[in-house]
Amino acid sequence: MRSAIDSAGRLVIPKPIRDAMGLAPGAPIDVQFVDGRIEIEFEPSAIRADVSGALPVLVSDEALPPLTDDAIRRTLDAVRR
Repeated sequence: MRSAIDSAGRLVIPKPIRDAMGLAPGAPIDVQFVDGRIEIEFEPSAIRADVSGALPVLVSDEALPPLTDDAIRRTLDAVRR
């Protein structure tokens, strides 16, 4: 898909790509220039290890969407292709 950069340096990410990534207005993203291409990823969530129980558990410092079976299946299908 084609897009353009405006005079203020802004880039419009086409809607099908935003939808596929689950990007919403105001979503924090990480933008990098790697090997001649621009990479856009979700900004990593701040997490901490809770070691108060028998096993350590990673806990996010921010509210995250629930992890569903469907999301896991879609991710597995995407990385297996």
